[in-house]
Amino acid sequence: MKSTTPPDWHIQKCTEPAHEFAMRFTSTPRGARLARRLVSHRLDEWGYPYDGALNETVTLIAAELSANAVRHGRVQGRDFHLRLVGTAGGVRLEVTDTRTERLPEPRPPQDPAADESGRGLLLVEALADDWGVEPRNPGKCVWASVVSGH
Repeated sequence: MKSTTPPDWHIQKCTEPAHEFAMRFTSTPRGARLARRLVSHRLDEWGYPYDGALNETVTLIAAELSANAVRHGRVQGRDFHLRLVGTAGGVRLEVTDTRTERLPEPRPPQDPAADESGRGLLLVEALADDWGVEPRNPGKCVWASVVSGH
């Protein structure tokens, strides 16, 4: 994991968000798929085309973090929340769930036949310019940022 606290990143400090999208999704595979599709759609509306590098990168990250919220952060009867913030400088994606005892950690793949848990966060680590986990009451927020021109 690159960071455990929010970065001093220009989206938070220097630039007002030009765009923002936030929505709750059911903690189901269907909810995770819908979250991924809506992220891609919103980015396209904001001027980052579907086949552009930033859209593809953020959509892949959204797919992984949403799937993790469903698979590892699910609490019966609770939804997960996704927030997407865009500025001229880039995009920040946040996915929150209500499970506090399971914090994400990327683990390098060892044996190909071993459990695949943690491999998706290696993808997030490789694609995001920064990412981390913030505590939330209840639960946690896993975030990733991608700078324009990525």
